[in-house]
Amino acid sequence: MQTIYSDGVANITLIDGIIRLDLVNITQVEQDKANIRPVAALAMSLPALLRTQEQFSQAINKMVEDGILKRNETAPAVTDGTPS
Repeated sequence: MQTIYSDGVANITLIDGIIRLDLVNITQVEQDKANIRPVAALAMSLPALLRTQEQFSQAINKMVEDGILKRNETAPAVTDGTPS
């Protein structure tokens, strides 16, 4: 199995019932602008996406319960599809 590190996701598309996500890494930040580089693509069915979202939610809830994370009650502003 291959391990891929990703700083985030870009270009989420739905085509013929398949979700496609581009995984990206931040290569450097210059004057508050991040340069990103695609590292891999991920494709999954809609049911797989929903199962994955549920698994992420459970993992986050467990980390909150264990004191590893704190919930941020104010969501980040979104202007162009990416958090500011």
